[in-house]
Amino acid sequence: MKTIGVGEAESRFDELLDWVEAGEDVVITRCGKVVARLVPPGTAFGRGRGRGAAQRIRAMRRGVTLGGIAIEDMVSEGRL
Repeated sequence: MKTIGVGEAESRFDELLDWVEAGEDVVITRCGKVVARLVPPGTAFGRGRGRGAAQRIRAMRRGVTLGGIAIEDMVSEGRL
């Protein structure tokens, strides 16, 4: 993943597109904070992929227990 400032990104936009076309993710920053991310088509994390990931997480946690211990007790003991 490459990181580039917004001013430099403006002047090198064609080059950024070449990087993305080659499969590279490009992060654009302004004053050190991320403001945008350019990714190759098909790699963006869309709503459908997010829903699928959430469903898989829910499926994995089915049947998982804390062995009868309440979460509040674990927090009060400093275990969470």
